[in-house]
Amino acid sequence: MSTGNQDNPFEIAQRQINACADILKLDESTRQGLLHPMREFHVTFPVHMDDGTTRLFKGYRVQYNDAKGPTKGGIRFHPDETIDTVRALAAWMTWKCALLDLPLGGGKGGVICNPKELSQQELERVSRGYIKAIASFIGPDKDVPAPDVYTNPQVMAWMVDEYSSIVGKNQFGVMTGKPLVIGGSPGRGDATARGGLYTLREAAKKIGLDLGKATIAVQGFGNAGSFAASLAESLFGSKIVAVCDSRGAVCCLGGFSAMAVNQHKQATSTVLECAGGECITSDELLEMDVDVLVLAALEGTLTQRNAGRVKAKIVMELANGPTTPEADEILYEKGVHVIPDFLCNAGGVTVSYFEMVQNASMYYWDEKEVHEKLDKRMTRAYHEVAEMSEKHAINMRKAAYAVAVARVVEAMKVRGWV
Repeated sequence: MSTGNQDNPFEIAQRQINACADILKLDESTRQGLLHPMREFHVTFPVHMDDGTTRLFKGYRVQYNDAKGPTKGGIRFHPDETIDTVRALAAWMTWKCALLDLPLGGGKGGVICNPKELSQQELERVSRGYIKAIASFIGPDKDVPAPDVYTNPQVMAWMVDEYSSIVGKNQFGVMTGKPLVIGGSPGRGDATARGGLYTLREAAKKIGLDLGKATIAVQGFGNAGSFAASLAESLFGSKIVAVCDSRGAVCCLGGFSAMAVNQHKQATSTVLECAGGECITSDELLEMDVDVLVLAALEGTLTQRNAGRVKAKIVMELANGPTTPEADEILYEKGVHVIPDFLCNAGGVTVSYFEMVQNASMYYWDEKEVHEKLDKRMTRAYHEVAEMSEKHAINMRKAAYAVAVARVVEAMKVRGWV
């Protein structure tokens, strides 16, 4: 979460907006309306610690653009959280919601803290303290937060309870990603990976790849990456030939069992020394001769340095920002089909939107219905982006921005903002 000029995430987001504005030929006032958040909140709140002291915590909430509807976006608890990170993530959420044609805008929030250093009781007090500080600015028809880095359904449950106490009634719809017992949605757990797999299926059809015979390498065997491996195996019969985590990578050309890798990682906290696996470097994994490369770890994984050595036919971005703009151009020239992050990983926010709909109606769907609705949304979005890419002869990321930003601009225009 560097704030140096070179890596400033919000400056990157603004450069992406400017590039898209050039493609769409937007006038200057419209461009300026997209380059900055509509509103942001900086809060400081006290928390009583277990040792009897009181500590002040700083938090943020950014509501980037609500032209299409209430803002939506996660809450991060991270020791290196910065306002520019939150601004960038709120901007990206705006485009992600628009790309899936959800009636939502983009928001994001964060608290500067290290959850690993907090007891469970202190974590609850931080969660409640943050909501007390921002309660006036959020709500089911205003801004709906969700889990993100180092937050989870339990944190959402505390936040829902605190908000409900403040407004004097149950308001389960103020958060998504909640436990099922208080209004969470079936299908939320693997929604990010499942949505990505639906776009992979469509991409494979487009380039003539048989996923039943495809080999897949997964960079980042965390929540999204492990679900992606399991679903690729169960839905399509694909072969998982390499996986990695923060401690290293392993490959098995004969194929891993995704379940076995999961069990090994749960037992040992790493994929290293998984049965049948041979140790390789993470860089070697990225450059393997596979059909599909799943990027599910950190930003900036594929760069100008290594993009030219990527041999995969499809790059599937479950992580945020894993490919730099320079790498994008190299991959496009090589004919590698990239499914960009805010299309590929939009399954999470889409099922969060489904959760909002279910909360509002107080009628809940079963998991099969959630999967069907998610499939329909992701498939449609993929083809809209692919058509834009072909129409303007631009890479898939630029096409995704063009589709999403055009929708936000249309909403801004009909509302008389620009």
